[in-house]
Amino acid sequence: MRCIIARFPFDLSKDGVLAAMKGVKPEPLTGGDSVVIGRRQYPVKQVGAIVTRQDRRDFTAGEVTRAMTRLGFTCHTAADSAPAEALTPLEAASAMLGAPTPE
Repeated sequence: MRCIIARFPFDLSKDGVLAAMKGVKPEPLTGGDSVVIGRRQYPVKQVGAIVTRQDRRDFTAGEVTRAMTRLGFTCHTAADSAPAEALTPLEAASAMLGAPTPE
């Protein structure tokens, strides 16, 4: 599949991406976009840098996400992986006991 990333054309294939990412350890996910390759979840910018051999500042996460989605990989946006709002210990205990009803 031909795609444009950072104004440069690339001919990417699913097998080519799998081969490029083989043996690469995923960096920690810091809340940005991610892509599942094999059984591992990688930050999109890491995949883009390895596949295109470009500096991460040269392309956007959206460009790589679109390309990976078109190749059939599962992509997650930062909003998908955002954790639910954490409760304080007092709020958690109150929720377990049942919050009082306002009168």
